[in-house]
Amino acid sequence: MTELPAVLQGPSIEMTGKDIPALLEAAPHLAPGTRVNVTYLGNEDLPMRTAASAAVLQQGFVPVPHLSARRLHSQAELEEFLAALQGVGATQSVFAVGGDPNPPFGPYEDSLQLIQTGLLPKYGVEHVSIAGYPEGHPDITDEQLWSALTGKYTALKDAGLGSTVLTQFLFDIDATINWIEQVRERGVDTHIRIGVPGPAGIKRLLAFAGRFGVGANAMIVKKYGFSLTNLLGTAGPDKFITELTERLTPEHGEVGLHFYAFGGLKATAEWIENYQRKAAK
Repeated sequence: MTELPAVLQGPSIEMTGKDIPALLEAAPHLAPGTRVNVTYLGNEDLPMRTAASAAVLQQGFVPVPHLSARRLHSQAELEEFLAALQGVGATQSVFAVGGDPNPPFGPYEDSLQLIQTGLLPKYGVEHVSIAGYPEGHPDITDEQLWSALTGKYTALKDAGLGSTVLTQFLFDIDATINWIEQVRERGVDTHIRIGVPGPAGIKRLLAFAGRFGVGANAMIVKKYGFSLTNLLGTAGPDKFITELTERLTPEHGEVGLHFYAFGGLKATAEWIENYQRKAAK
């Protein structure tokens, strides 16, 4: 057995508050200590999100609950959520993201404002993931995205908090590599997790791509490994991850993977397990 390339070691994965049964099914296929992000969806409530984070911890994994700035109605709601997470031991790592509502439900326009409240360390937060957009964002200019990324990185560093840049899920390997290089050129030297979709139906992948503003033109998806003219069957990130592994160099810094489990947690966990096994031969 050979050692896995660094980018394949310790991948993280994502679940929703409703996914506790699916997490239990996937658990035997996930390595102890796996970071499991728990999303902050509008149709879920505080008890669901807290219970999911507690379940992650109980299975021997690291919960990374999401804090959606624009979905929070008040500072009191933010503190209520942080206190609930702290109560189940799930505040060490969080993911601070802006969120969708426009206008915001409450006082927070973006995740930088959450960080700048100074409340996160008060509730035991030590590490904060922030969003990265290698393929851009449909509602935010590139200049704004770079300003937000460097601003959040600096704010976390000044607050003595660890950080990770976690990206949207990606199809375009060239855009991904170029973006990593630009991140480093801007002095952001923290860990980067590149988002990839777990194996899922092609129609489902394209639907999520459209919803989240991910580029899915014919040239890119063909390079990724499927065709827009043949929407049957499933697709996994094999080709993307293989090329990412080949093209990363020490100059790109610490880079890992984050899996969006569009095809289900168990299927994604099994895929990761099998891919790592093959890569280690």
